[in-house]
Amino acid sequence: CRRARRGRGARNGVKGESGASDEELTSDILSHGSSASECTSVLEEGVGGEPVDEQTAQEETVDKLKQCIDNLMDKSTKTRLAGLESLRLAFSSRVLYDFLTERRLTISDCLERSLKKGSAEEQAVAATVFALLCIQLGGGDEAEEGFKMLRPILTAILIDNAASLAARQSVSNHINLLDIIISDLIKSLALLESVFMSSYPNREGTLPTPKPGSPALHNAALQAWSLLVTLYPASRLAVLLDLHLPKLQVCLQSSDVNYRIAVGETIALLVELRRDIDEEFAVEDSESMCECLKSLATDSNKHRAKNDRRKQRSVFRDVLHYIENDDFSEEKIQFGVESIYIDSWMRRRIYDAFKEILESGVRHHLQFNPLLRDIFGLGSPLILDATTKGNKISRFEKHLFNSAAFKARTKQRSKVRDKRADVM
Repeated sequence: CRRARRGRGARNGVKGESGASDEELTSDILSHGSSASECTSVLEEGVGGEPVDEQTAQEETVDKLKQCIDNLMDKSTKTRLAGLESLRLAFSSRVLYDFLTERRLTISDCLERSLKKGSAEEQAVAATVFALLCIQLGGGDEAEEGFKMLRPILTAILIDNAASLAARQSVSNHINLLDIIISDLIKSLALLESVFMSSYPNREGTLPTPKPGSPALHNAALQAWSLLVTLYPASRLAVLLDLHLPKLQVCLQSSDVNYRIAVGETIALLVELRRDIDEEFAVEDSESMCECLKSLATDSNKHRAKNDRRKQRSVFRDVLHYIENDDFSEEKIQFGVESIYIDSWMRRRIYDAFKEILESGVRHHLQFNPLLRDIFGLGSPLILDATTKGNKISRFEKHLFNSAAFKARTKQRSKVRDKRADVM
């Protein structure tokens, strides 16, 4: 990350969510624990307890994935939705690069049709599947080709006030990941701003009355925007903060708890990015902001749900602690014999974005997906034998290595962004 920090209290790794499905087809696909690009060393059990060799398990998985793709072309909306949901679970659970490289155009055509003509639910799931497809393909020409084809459709859905909120929210949730992979930044920042800035206060400093469903959309757009800001050229961050920080501070009074939390985390992220450039940076009217943050960190209003109060207090304690003391509570994420440390607001935002879409499969992708390993500075996927597994490096050594690798990668990309910014 841009600056390595050690928190006072390291948190436990995030518990994976369940990715199970009731659909028989999806369950069959995921039960094999195999993909078209890699085979596990564990043999699956066949019917009647007979072992199934790796090649047979792989062939069966490929056949089921092909059936899912065929279902995307079916006339029945229910069948198409089942196919999309099955692919969503399969893409989030396994690395399928070789299988998808050969079929990316077919899948992209099907997703384009679902995004253009499908129901609101179909559009929402199709947007998620497309983001997962780009994660599977990485940042190469294949992903960029698909993004250029579908970006106009995604943009049209996002800015269409008549489109369903579910579809717009799904696009907001994932267009940031697509931009991180493809690096098409400036357009998406402006696009997302046009969505969540409608929640900003008016000239009199009064927040608008939210329409039904709009807080969730604003929340998704703001979190997507904050992820893209981590890629923003350092030379332009000051202008960005001057524009948004005062407005976001007012939005801390939003009536929606999830939007308040997203605003608080975004404020912490923006301050962190600014402090990385200028260590002497101080938030304007910081006393007023800290008072507001302290109020949210100790909120005990009975009219709020108990879980909402607990979640809000936890997040705003962290935000307040960071604003006042420049200290971040570290979190460890372990996968296999490796681990990464979430030791900054920037790194948390990046990890949370991938965790949201990959769900319980995020740890598998951290182990095997070259794109995620590149983003988190992990290098090539490890090939371990029994001896290597027994010789684990210390926790502190892992922390130093991960932080140094992430910081070096960020610096390298920042130079490229600053050069690109000169011609924008």
